[in-house]
Amino acid sequence: MKKHIITALVENQPGVLARVVGLISGRGYNIETLNVGPTNDPTVSRMTMQVPGDNRVLEQVTRQLGKLVDVIDVTDLTSAPCVNQECLLVKLAATHAQHAAIAALTERFGGRVLASQTDAMIVQLTGDSKQIVDFIDLLAPFRMLDISRSGIIAIARGGRP
Repeated sequence: MKKHIITALVENQPGVLARVVGLISGRGYNIETLNVGPTNDPTVSRMTMQVPGDNRVLEQVTRQLGKLVDVIDVTDLTSAPCVNQECLLVKLAATHAQHAAIAALTERFGGRVLASQTDAMIVQLTGDSKQIVDFIDLLAPFRMLDISRSGIIAIARGGRP
C-alpha cells in the first residue's frame, strides 16, 4: 500500500487539528504519521501527514481537506520533488564497553550521541524514513529502552511557496 505525504497549511486556531483528524478518521482512513508546527506566519501552521492507501484514498482526503474552512492549502507531495525528513531519539541500555560501538554506528549514519551514562545512551538521528528504519534494524543487538520518532516533515523543492 502506497504511503502518501500530504501537507496542509491551516489557520493556527484551537480545534483545527481535531477537525482535520476527525475528517480523515471519520472516513475510515488512517494517519500513519502526523506532524504539526508553526510556519514563518504565526497565524498559520503546517500539518504533514503520511496516509496509506491507493490513489482514490489520496484524492478523497485532499478534496475533503480542501473543503474545511480552516484549511488554506493542501498539497500532495507523494510524487512531487520535495525534501522529507524524520527525527529519531533512541535510549539504549549500554555497558561501558558498548558505548564506542553505539557511538560509531550513530556517527556512521550521521547521527549524534545526546546523552551518555554508565548504563545507557540516548542517540539522535535525522534522515528519511528508510534511513531511520535501517538504523533501528542495526541497533537490534542492543537493548532499546525507549524510542521516539517525529513522523515525516516535508517541504516542496523549488521556488513555489
